[in-house]
Amino acid sequence: MPCVSGSRNGSSFLNKKNLLFGKSGYNKNMKEYLKVSLLPKDTNASGTIFGGVIMSYMDIAGLHCARDGYDNNFVTRHIYDLDFLSPVFVGDIVTFRGEILEHTHSSVTVFIEVEAERYDTREKFLVTQAKIVYVAVDASRQKIALNKR
Repeated sequence: MPCVSGSRNGSSFLNKKNLLFGKSGYNKNMKEYLKVSLLPKDTNASGTIFGGVIMSYMDIAGLHCARDGYDNNFVTRHIYDLDFLSPVFVGDIVTFRGEILEHTHSSVTVFIEVEAERYDTREKFLVTQAKIVYVAVDASRQKIALNKR
């Protein structure tokens, strides 16, 4: 269920079962790919961080995750079921973790989880999760086989 607004402390969202794709939140075994503190320029009119800003960082983290396993250039092919579970505010520290789920001849699917930590309370909570598919391409942007690292 998407979240378009919410309390500053996020506690109303913490009571919900935040499960996507059969995976539970806060998987500390996944590798951390990015950690950012978001700024006023990233907010919408209601004072929360634009979802598109978070999606952009997810795409970057996913690319780094894919590159950890394969020595290719990639383009983003598909993002599955991205739902925002909790709002993010200016100053929150946002962590992007990921892992490779599967691969085909020329594509790799990664799982990205986004966790935020409130600036003022240090409370941590799940923001969103998604599967992202990347396709390996050559210099001409033509699909090519994966080259395992």
